[in-house]
Amino acid sequence: MSEAPRHVTYEDAGVDTAEGARAVDAIKAAVAATNRPEVIGGLGGFGSCFSAAALKDMEDPVLVSGTDGVGTKLAIAQLLGENDTVGEDLVAMCVDDVVVVGAEPLFFLDYVAIGKLKAETVAPIVEGIARGCQKSGCALVGGEMAEHPGVMAPDDYDLAGFVVGVVDRPKMIGPELVREGDTIIGIPSSGIHSNGYSLVRKVAIEGKTVEELREPREDLGGESLAQAVLRPTTIYAGALVRILRAGTPIHAMAHITGGGITENLDRAMPSHLDALVDRGVEGVPAWDVPPIITYMVREAGLTPDEAYRTFNMGVGMAVICDPNDVDEVCEALEAEGFEPFEMGEVVAGTGKVRYR
Repeated sequence: MSEAPRHVTYEDAGVDTAEGARAVDAIKAAVAATNRPEVIGGLGGFGSCFSAAALKDMEDPVLVSGTDGVGTKLAIAQLLGENDTVGEDLVAMCVDDVVVVGAEPLFFLDYVAIGKLKAETVAPIVEGIARGCQKSGCALVGGEMAEHPGVMAPDDYDLAGFVVGVVDRPKMIGPELVREGDTIIGIPSSGIHSNGYSLVRKVAIEGKTVEELREPREDLGGESLAQAVLRPTTIYAGALVRILRAGTPIHAMAHITGGGITENLDRAMPSHLDALVDRGVEGVPAWDVPPIITYMVREAGLTPDEAYRTFNMGVGMAVICDPNDVDEVCEALEAEGFEPFEMGEVVAGTGKVRYR
């Protein structure tokens, strides 16, 4: 006699479609809160629709896209079971990349890959993404939650984000507008943001218990390591779009992410100019550096050159403008709640970052 055919369901294979539907229900309200008038329809379609009618009023509309992830910061969030802020990190990494050319972020999509889908795990992540979208002014129009049994451990997850923005070509900013003698203005970071976390984990996390990570520390201003390393990335895009729309004279901007000031500020320089940054005595800048960054530099034994190539050193975004416009630019930034500071100037060179 032949054997009866096997009966193996998708759930038997590790994928729970019912839990997936519950997860979607749990995030609908958060997603809806990010809607812009241009959004057509809602969650559940095969594609996300966004009206481009407003682009007709632009002289030469240019679409600007970006994609990024959160990196190994996710491993710390998973270790501590605190998944409600990494969504903001994801949005920040994407929208603050496209705003540096003057683009307004329009809509965002996310991709969540997880070993075992649980609504109570995914909902805080997507709610964080929605908060980030609200802060930046873009709509969360869709995404994907993919369950990967057998490929990822049940509690592991990874994130990716995708953003599309638009700028009218005559209003684009960038290296071609930068001139010798321009002033470089720093906008403070909230901490480590989302880069350098492989070093953070090796130096500050490995070998410590969860209880030790949650203990308040005097050298961190009363914060615990857990609080300091999971502090969400500051989102600058929404404020910068408003500032640019008001006509504030900005030549270029640089989002300070992986590679620190050294390997990001140069991206705002034309090939015949350098950014000359005031690094201060023994690498300690004149501006405030978040305690967690000071802690990491000390614990890792980094030289100033290594520190400025690894961490943002307290600068999340750099803005470049004519020296005669510094007061106007700083007043606009202060009106948005930032505390800007002068961090250097543009000099003749070869498109690099130098320090003094």
